[in-house]
Order: sequence, then structure tokens, then C-alpha cells
Amino acid sequence: MDIFGVLELIGGLALFLFGMSMMGTGLEKSAGNKLKGLLENLTSKKMNGFMMGLGVTSIIQSSSATTVMVVGFVNSGIMTLKQAIHVIMGANVGTTVTAWILSLTGIKGSNIFLQMLKPSSFTPILALIGIIFYLFINNERKKDIGLIMLGFATLIYGMEAMSAAVEPLGQVEGFRNLLLLFSNPLLGVLVGAVVTGIIQSSSAAVGILLALSATGQITMGTAIPLIMGMNIGTCVTALLSSIGTNKNARRAALVHLYFNVIGSLVFTILFIVANQIFDFAFVDQAANHVLIAITHSGFNILCTSLLLPFSGLLEKLAYKTIPEDSKQDKVLLLDPRLFSTPTIALRRSREVAQEMALTSREAIRQAFTLLDDFDDKVAQAIKDAEQQTDQYEDALGTYLVKLSSQNLSARDTTEAAKLLFLIGEFERIADYAMAVSDSAREMYEKKIQFSEQARKELAIMMAAVEESAEIAIQAFLDNDVLLATKVDPLAEVIDELKSTLKKQHIARLQCNECTIELGFIFSDFTTVLERISGHCSNIAGCIIEMSHESLSMHDYLYKAKNEQSNIFAEQYEEYAKKYAIV
Repeated sequence: MDIFGVLELIGGLALFLFGMSMMGTGLEKSAGNKLKGLLENLTSKKMNGFMMGLGVTSIIQSSSATTVMVVGFVNSGIMTLKQAIHVIMGANVGTTVTAWILSLTGIKGSNIFLQMLKPSSFTPILALIGIIFYLFINNERKKDIGLIMLGFATLIYGMEAMSAAVEPLGQVEGFRNLLLLFSNPLLGVLVGAVVTGIIQSSSAAVGILLALSATGQITMGTAIPLIMGMNIGTCVTALLSSIGTNKNARRAALVHLYFNVIGSLVFTILFIVANQIFDFAFVDQAANHVLIAITHSGFNILCTSLLLPFSGLLEKLAYKTIPEDSKQDKVLLLDPRLFSTPTIALRRSREVAQEMALTSREAIRQAFTLLDDFDDKVAQAIKDAEQQTDQYEDALGTYLVKLSSQNLSARDTTEAAKLLFLIGEFERIADYAMAVSDSAREMYEKKIQFSEQARKELAIMMAAVEESAEIAIQAFLDNDVLLATKVDPLAEVIDELKSTLKKQHIARLQCNECTIELGFIFSDFTTVLERISGHCSNIAGCIIEMSHESLSMHDYLYKAKNEQSNIFAEQYEEYAKKYAIV
């Protein structure tokens, strides 16, 4: 094998790995919400989790991707460790589908139908359709399908290039002697594990083995230990992914390792012992594409059959390795490991945003009670809520910005922008709840009170603002566009209430019914209430506009007041009567 052969091998390997990555990305994006969402709705039944792992991995063509996803789910509290174990076992079987697809490259025969089954015969057509879909069709789903086709075509071309490059090695004495070393089962397992650990894909490692089988020098006695080792090497990705996660996530990665190590050791020992006793004839048989695919599938199915009934013991072993301590682990709500599955990352982000919205709403409710009955415990709860929303905004904002830099679909991009806008509004509402609490504390400590009339007026305006917050946040929680349309008519009423209260306040000052000091506090109250209403209006406007994939508050307000003026007017009149100053 000369230097040009080596370059051809390197180029083929590069194309193969790139094609596999490209196809996996396309499959993952095309899978969308439904495929990823299935993993969240698992029961504790073993077969449900197993079949889910098998199905998802068969579709996205990567057990590593599925396992990393599972580690992220366990880390985020979406999935329990028990559920994760069954999914991981299913993923190990699901990944063998790739070997069967790649085995088609080894089809031989002059029959036209057999020739058409060879990927090299139909991949040029797939590549042509793929490039048309990807470059010339402005449709996100078809672009993903185009990416899948291009990825498949690229990996097949890479596979063919590798096979052609290594075929002459079959005549090289040194290569044959090197392969004899791998016929030692323990060394074969070690080499398979190291190679797979480096490229972090058992599917890619099997593809390389299939290419090497073109030399005719790979025997089944060499291939079997290598395949067993590949299953161990693929655990590296999940182990790296678990760094920095909570204990349960690290346990999930360890279960993946234990499952593959135990399975490989058991069947390696059985293979060595049985071969010594029965002297299997197939051990010296040249491995081909179909035999390698059968071995890969058979080994993983046997491992799962052996260990699935003992999944509880694997869980206990993981707990023995990483024991619990008296201090409860804090669940990491936002896990960067979910970036590889943006749909799930966004769903988790929305859950955190919903928690933030509920915290803000409760802070407003509590703050309004302090005006008549100040309570230090309630005031502290409001302060805690305000600090919590600050933390949520920092963490979630940073998370969404990083997530937005990923390769998101148009729909996911819209959702990320919507959440990024809304969390700022929720944080401002909590800030204003704190401002109300501070003003109530000031009055309590100075032992001053508003006049009876001023308190009645403020109570009316606070009730209107509280309802506005209730509607806006409920509209967000339910993604209810119709409910969101009710916020702006109420906001108009609140604006007018502020003007009315301001006039009444000036009149009381002129009649010496109110002090200057109380007057400033009263003015601050009404300003804060108006601003809370404004943020509620922003929330509602965002929900409505983002349903049309836009973020123009001015356009929304114009349409609401003009194009749907009758509905707006009716709702306005209803709220004006409900919150009239008498």
C-alpha cells in the first residue's frame, strides 16, 4: 500500500465519519417534537423503556446520542435512573441497524436487482435529490430530508473509498501478521474498545471493520472480539457527557458502562471456553459484511436478554459506586447536554419559564396584601421570590442565548426568542412586587396610612392590575392567544384609572386630606401599578404576535385597536364598568 493508498484511506474515513454525522444531524432534526417527547413519557415498565430506546436509536442512528440525551434527562429530573437503564439497553440493540444498512455495500452478483440493492447504485440519485432539497427548496423539513440523503450518500462513498483503499492490504504479509495478533480475544476486545473510544461511535467503528473485511483477511475469530470491544468503547461519550452532572446522571452513564463491560466480559469468556471445547470451524472463516452485521446484532441482543432481568442489580451497583450522602443533590434544571436535542432543551426552558411566571404572579398577589396588613414573613417571601426570578432570568437567559446558537429549526428559533423576551417581563413584574413591598414597609415603620378614600381607589386599581397579571400569565401557561387578547383592553382601563387617581390625589392634597409624604408614596404606588400592567400587556402581545412568528408590539397594538376594534371596545367597556371609581 503506497502513500496514495493511505491518502485514499484517510479521505474515505473522513467522508464516512462526516457522512454519518451529517445523516445523524438530519435524522435528529427531522424527528422533531414527537420522537424526543416519547422519551419523557416513559413508564417504569422495562419493555416500554427498552422499546423506546431501540426505536429512537434506530431512527437517529446513534446509541451515543441517545445515551447522552438520557444522561441529560436524568440530570434535569425528566427521567428516573430506573427508566434510563431500560432505554440504554434498547439503545444498544437499536444501534445495530447501522451495520445492516452498511452491509448492503457488500452485495455481490451480476443480477440487475441485486445490483440495484447496492447503495453505490442508488446513492448518486439520493445525492442529487438531497442537494436539490437542501439548496433549492425553502422548506425546513425538506432541507432536513435533503441533509439525511446527502449524509447517507457521503458515508457510502466514504465506505466504498475505504474498502477500495484497504483491499490491496490483503496481499501484504505484514498486515496479515498484524491481524493475527487481534485473534487473541482479550487483545481484540481492548483494540475494539480503544478505537471506538477515540472516534466515539460504535456504528462508525463497525463501518471501519466492514471496510477492512474487504481485504479478505479479517476472520470471524478476529471480528467477534473487536465487536465486543466496540460496545465498551462507545461508553466514552456518555461518560464524558456526565462530567459536572448530578449523581443520578453520573449513575446513568455508569450503568451504560457496566452493561457493556459485563456483557462483553461474559460473552468473551463464553466464546473462549466454548471455542476451546468445540473448536468452532467458523472462527477461521473470512468475515463478510453480512456476518459482521449478524454478529453485531446477535451480541447486543444476547447481552440485553442476559442483563435486562437484572436491571435492578445494575441500578444498585451504580448506587454502590456513587453512594447517596445526607446532603440532597440539587437538580440542575437547565442542562447544556440537552443542546444536542433542541426540542427537549426548549421544552425544559419553557418549564423553567413557567415556574418563573408563577413565582412572579404569586409575588404580586402577596405584595398587594401588605398595604392593609403588613407582615414581615410575607415581605421576606416576596424578597425571596424577586431574588429567585433574578436567578432564573440569568440562568435561563444565558441558556437560551447559547441554545439559539445551535442549529435550530424555524419553529424552535421562534420559541427561543419568545421565551427570551418573556423572562425579562416576568423578572420586571417581580421587581415591582418588591417595590410595592418596600413602600408598604415604609408606611408600616413610619406608622402612616392613606386616607379611606385613597385606600379604596388603590384597591380598585390593584384588583384590576392583579386580574391583568392573572390573565397574561395564564395565557402564557396555556399558550392561549384568545385569553391574551383580553389584556390590552384592561390595560387601557388601568391607564385611565391612574389618571383618575392622580386627579383625586391632587384634590386631596389641596384640601389637606393628604400629606406631601403620603402623596409621594401614593404616586409611586400608582406608577408601579401602571408599569406592572404595561409588562402584562407586553406578555400578552408577545404571545399573540409570536403565534404569527413576529415580535412587533407596535403592530399588535395597532391591529388590536383598529382591525378588531369592536371586540376591543366591548372588552374595554366591560372592564371600565367592573373597575369604575365611585
